[in-house]
Parts: sequence; structure tokens; C-alpha cells
Amino acid sequence: MLGLPDDIRAFLFDLDGVLTQTATVHAAAWKDTFDAFLRAEAARTGGPFTPFDAVADYDAFVDGRPRLDGTRAFLGSRGIELPEGTDADPPGTRTVQGISRAKNDTVLRMIREQGVAPYRGSVDYVRRLRALGLPTAVVSSSANCRDVLRSAGIEGYFDVIVDGLVATRDGLPGKPAPDTYLAAARALGVEPAHAAVFEDALAGVASGRAGGFGAVVGVDRVGQAAELRRDGATVVVRDLAELIPDPGPQTPGKPEGTPA
Repeated sequence: MLGLPDDIRAFLFDLDGVLTQTATVHAAAWKDTFDAFLRAEAARTGGPFTPFDAVADYDAFVDGRPRLDGTRAFLGSRGIELPEGTDADPPGTRTVQGISRAKNDTVLRMIREQGVAPYRGSVDYVRRLRALGLPTAVVSSSANCRDVLRSAGIEGYFDVIVDGLVATRDGLPGKPAPDTYLAAARALGVEPAHAAVFEDALAGVASGRAGGFGAVVGVDRVGQAAELRRDGATVVVRDLAELIPDPGPQTPGKPEGTPA
């Protein structure tokens, strides 16, 4: 079924990097936020300033994870422990919550300034699924998921949305735990073995593998096909358009579907 096993009956998509071209915006927002914090830390302690790597650090510690988990993971990689703080902390406060709020403010500003573009191949693929009457869901750690879908013009293509707000409300652990994807499959009334997960993040494909999904499609936007397979992808493509069947050559002078 559209490049996947015939028993796949539901399709669960990550947002950033799979449906929309916002992964680079998130990486830039994390770099802006962490570099400001790390410069201040270097000045406070007299230690060196080592900037956040928007490729290596982003992929390893924050991509696909809930915002607070990403903040904790990256700071932990630098041996930095901060108080948790509260959601009332102003952006930039020296707490996990304050740094996370600074990142969120930055990414929202970037999205307002730059807009959001979907990946055309992904839109075409989802449209094929909808034309076949197959159920679809978005599963994202972002609390801004609906705003991004709306800005990209694709909100109406999905039956279920499990985002950061839903995860917080329902107490669902974020990726690489499988809970958010499992919640989306339940909402669609499909067993995980008959659902496919589409992910570009290593944490995301790991969650698909942990959930026992029938297919885990790794979308390789940045040249990490081997890592996606290592962490759980059963299929790796550069773009979802690769999964759309080629109709083959048509008889010259006859419209598609006309008998030869």
C-alpha cells in the first residue's frame, strides 16, 4: 500500500522534518537559545564557550523530544545541572523551564517571520492516502503543532493530532518512548502492527520500534540513513514521494486509464 506492506491500515506522521520544513527553524532556535546561555555560563564561571552544534547536538539531544526533555538532555551532555523552575519563569531564567521558554519564544518569532512550508512530496503522499479513505494522524512533541499545520495549510488532512499539549494533558512520555504514537493508533482504532510511523528524528524512529509498529519509515533529510536504520527504521527514503507508485508509461495519444 503506497510503498508499504499491504496490512498497513493507518499512517502516523511526525511534523517537523517529515511534513513541514521546520526542523531547520527549530535547530536555529535551539542554537540561538543555548549559545546565549552558554556564553553567559562561560562569563559566570570563567570557563570556555563551546557553542551548540546545530547538526550534531540537535540530532543527538533535542530532535524529536519534548522541549523540556531536550533542554535537560543537552545540558546534561555538558555536565550542567539546573533547577527545574516553573512555567512562570521568564524566558532566559537560569532554569530548565526558563531556557525552554526562551527557545519557544524564539521559534515562534522565526515562524512568524519566515512562515512554514510543507514538503511537497509529503503533501502528495498524504493526499493519496486521503483519496483512498485511509486514516492519518500527526504525532509531534511540539506544543505549537496546530499552529504550524495551519500555517502550512495542511491541518485538515489529519483525523487525529497528538501533540505536546495532548501529551502533557494525558501524562504521555515523549519520544523515544512510544506512548504518543500508541495513543494516536488507539484514537484511530488500529493496532500498532497495522500502523506505520513516519519519522526523520532518531528519537522518533526509536519510538516506532519500541511501539511494535508494522512499519517505521525513516525520512532522511540530512544524510543519516544508517543511523535511522540502526535506531529502528524498516524503510528509509529521502522524500515520501519515493513511496508513491510510478503509474508507468501511457500509450501515446490516449488519456490515462483508456484501454490500449
